[in-house]
Amino acid sequence: MRVFVRLAILPVTPRIVSTTFHPKSHRTSLFGCLLHFPNLSHKGQCSVHRFQSTSALDMAKVNTTDRLSKLRQLMSKHKVDVYIVPSEDAHSSEYIAPCDARRAFISGFTGSAGCAVITHEKAALATDGRYFNQAGNQLDDNWLLLKQGIEDVPTWQEWSADQAQGGKIVAVDPSLLTSGAAKKLSEKIKKNGGKDLEPVAENLVDLVWGSERPPRPNEPVIVLDEKYAGKSVSAKLEELRKELEKKKSLGFVISMLDEIAWLFNLRGSDIPSNPVFFSYAIVTLDEASLYIDSSKLSTECKSFLEQNKVAIKPYQDIFADATTLSKAAAASNTESEEKKKFLISNRASWALKRALGGEDLVEEAKSPLADSKAIKNETELQGMRACHVRDGAALIEYFAWLEDQLVGRNATIDEVEGADKLEALRKKQKDFVGLSFDTISSTGPNAAVIHYKPERGSCAKIDPAAIYLCDSGAQYLDGTTDTTRTLHFGTPTEREIESYTLVLKGNVALDTLVFPKGTTGFAIDVMARQFLWKEGLDYRHGTGHGVGSFLNVHEGPIGIGTRIQYSEVPLSVGNVISNEPGFYEDGSFGIRIENIIMVKEVQTKHKFGDKPYLGFEHVTMVPYCRKLIDPKLLTPSEKQWLNDYNAEIYEKTKGYFENDELTLAWLKRETQPF
Repeated sequence: MRVFVRLAILPVTPRIVSTTFHPKSHRTSLFGCLLHFPNLSHKGQCSVHRFQSTSALDMAKVNTTDRLSKLRQLMSKHKVDVYIVPSEDAHSSEYIAPCDARRAFISGFTGSAGCAVITHEKAALATDGRYFNQAGNQLDDNWLLLKQGIEDVPTWQEWSADQAQGGKIVAVDPSLLTSGAAKKLSEKIKKNGGKDLEPVAENLVDLVWGSERPPRPNEPVIVLDEKYAGKSVSAKLEELRKELEKKKSLGFVISMLDEIAWLFNLRGSDIPSNPVFFSYAIVTLDEASLYIDSSKLSTECKSFLEQNKVAIKPYQDIFADATTLSKAAAASNTESEEKKKFLISNRASWALKRALGGEDLVEEAKSPLADSKAIKNETELQGMRACHVRDGAALIEYFAWLEDQLVGRNATIDEVEGADKLEALRKKQKDFVGLSFDTISSTGPNAAVIHYKPERGSCAKIDPAAIYLCDSGAQYLDGTTDTTRTLHFGTPTEREIESYTLVLKGNVALDTLVFPKGTTGFAIDVMARQFLWKEGLDYRHGTGHGVGSFLNVHEGPIGIGTRIQYSEVPLSVGNVISNEPGFYEDGSFGIRIENIIMVKEVQTKHKFGDKPYLGFEHVTMVPYCRKLIDPKLLTPSEKQWLNDYNAEIYEKTKGYFENDELTLAWLKRETQPF
């Protein structure tokens, strides 16, 4: 391609499809007991879209007038001038259960990232570049869209503070905002002439939602065998207690759901596609308590926890117990010269910190469990390798089948039918539990919507003459997968070929990068973007996110991108992370290529500064689309890497297709050397 259309936000006329917010149905998978992976929001990026045509982006627009009116009545009752509705739940989860989708309910915007701010006269919704199109189509006339990251557009914090001028009160449910965020916002409000940020424990949106609010999930919890976890609960508790001793801490109060699941080698399904369960935990030097609804726990789970000396306490008791602990600690500190504090994650809620006694008794820090969980042990790494081969086989079979149906048989298949077929193929694989997020099955212009999700009955038919982008993943007992491939089943345009090849070059550049220990994901993001940048192009999302081991498909604290937090944590051996550059031309096509890579130590000729040098091992085993690659744009070393990768894919997956001539022929064709 020689001419690119500039990335732009295109105006689209929406049609009203529904005026109510509906939680989606559940999918189930058997694993000892019944696990539920409801078909809901994906990666912190997925969202609910409804399409009524294949040519325009027509999303459901909810009339929020009545909801806002009721909310404002409650605001008056509580003497609140500005009310904030974050996206997160009480555990700062990126992925939430339907009952916690308060921001989506009040605003009508169903994207996973954003914050709603409501005054008595105005309402604003802030979100980032991934969701500008979606928000613009879903928000009704009651709302102002704050496009975060655009020059001269205020952040939601700045907008809230501006609305508070003249001594007005800003309020929020303190369980939905971190303590650090609350402190900064309070300072900003006061500086702008507002009165303060007030905690209102009774969530006002829940009161508006009323009986229509989905019930709180109460799914069963299972024990993850050590042959998959790779480390015992006792060993993990011992390591955590050593950290508490170093910090001279009274104990660690844990609120992040994936950290609790990882620490106790338990898995659940209270949040769609995420193997976690609603809980809190407190670990001291000599005790460990899990706060959970005990009805979730089987006899096996209870026995397992008892064997590991973990007490089971009611979920709702956490705040009362935290207050009791804080009073005892305050009394002890009065009698002792050494003032000790409780440790909480910097992602713990303002409500939890208040219950523990505030600044005098609480130290906020990056969770020690976050790093431990992100650095996989050898068992977990081997599980990632194994599950990605099986998952790759399912994807290869799917793409071969889809091409045959669309081209060979001239069949009509829509985006959801394609996603259903892929899920069915994954279900055949060993140790499959469920999807790790809703499949992004998108054709033509829908592929340009970064976090598009097709809706059954109203999605587009897959067009063999257009780009097809498939971003999907699964949960297996031995790991979590996340793979994106962009394909074309007809004749791609020159523009599509060049765009794809530029994205591919970025993907390869990151895969082959060697860097000194101590390097962060923030520092290497440019490697994936460099070839697009040379053409004046870019993409509005991060390049990589951490991936859990049979846990959340988005896992902190590591990542590759321009977020400031990615500059705070260096990449370490054992980290598992995605490599997913892309390019999106609104209204036309979208391209993303995503592999999962694992950080490893590499041998170099020299070791400047006596530092080890690191690199990546890719585990995704799915070919790229040959007809979208322009070999003339590849260097000899890139071609060699591509040929080696294709040979590796073929050798590791061909055994799955011994009795499947169609898929084997497709695999041979797509992995031929360049």
